[in-house]
Amino acid sequence: YETIGGGQGACPRADGPSGVHVAMSNTLSTPVEALELQYPLRVRRYALRLGTGGSGRQHGGEGVVRELEALEACRLSLISERRVRGPRGERGGKPGAPGRNFLNGEPLPAKATRDLAEGDVVTIETPGGGGFGR
Repeated sequence: YETIGGGQGACPRADGPSGVHVAMSNTLSTPVEALELQYPLRVRRYALRLGTGGSGRQHGGEGVVRELEALEACRLSLISERRVRGPRGERGGKPGAPGRNFLNGEPLPAKATRDLAEGDVVTIETPGGGGFGR
């Protein structure tokens, strides 16, 4: 089980932080090395998803992209949110970009279970946070 952070919304006096777990306690980003030791996966990419934070006087934080390659047959269970509409902005700030999920470049729904074959690539792009103010 892994939780993947996204962009947090901006507030009146500060930009939103990027790549964080929003409104969750006692969770951290799983280190790549720990994930690769525990599961038959290779992390091909783990980076900020630039341009996903909503604009405004204060900008929303950036989401992240995590790309995983299956090293042997396994099962993916995906539960994600904000894949249709991104997090809203406040007081004239623009919304953050919605998240997206892909299997071998083809879109996956927000909630999905799939059997993966060796070499399959799953890409998870988390939403950016909403901006604040004009």
